[in-house]
Amino acid sequence: MLDLAGWSVQDMKGLDFTASRGVAIREFPLKAGFADYMLFVDRQAVGIVEAKKEGTSLGGVDTQSRKYLDGLPPHVQRIGTPLPFAYESTGLETMFRDVRDPDYRSRRLFSFYRPETLMGWAREPETLRARLKDMPPLVTAGLRECQVEAIEGLEHSLSENRPRSLIQMATGSGKTFTAVSFAYRLIKHARAERVLFLVDRANLGRQTLKTLLP
Repeated sequence: MLDLAGWSVQDMKGLDFTASRGVAIREFPLKAGFADYMLFVDRQAVGIVEAKKEGTSLGGVDTQSRKYLDGLPPHVQRIGTPLPFAYESTGLETMFRDVRDPDYRSRRLFSFYRPETLMGWAREPETLRARLKDMPPLVTAGLRECQVEAIEGLEHSLSENRPRSLIQMATGSGKTFTAVSFAYRLIKHARAERVLFLVDRANLGRQTLKTLLP
């Protein structure tokens, strides 16, 4: 999985940082023990992977991996202290967290992020979840009261680290315009890179495009 995500997986013996921008070093020695994989991007440590056997429950493994984020020897170059990124993985199940997030917690992934993705996040002064807690006031001109309530409710939910929310609005109340307005604020103010907009009928997709491109 690491190899497919663009990481060069190596042992300490014969280590070659020129092999790839991202290098995952097996059994990396730390003050608290050995990290299963230490992740380096551009020769700087950015995170760790705690690997477990297939079938192992990952509940509680984050406690073990957390101590490795602080345990680098002083001579090792790093993006920061503690390291920002931690994975726990069995190969079938993979969890990830960014400890710079407000009230950070692990979330399930399909695979590992690429080295350039982690480095891009590491260089940002704030994480996406931190930016979601500091959204500017909504400009309500041109919005209906129910649309204002929906957008502000969504942003409040996200600011409290509750990523799953439901908007329930009557037919003809402007759900598409509400969704587009909210997506615009995510991109402009939270600097979200992608917004996935799903519809269950083709005419709803066409309606959304007309809203975006009148």
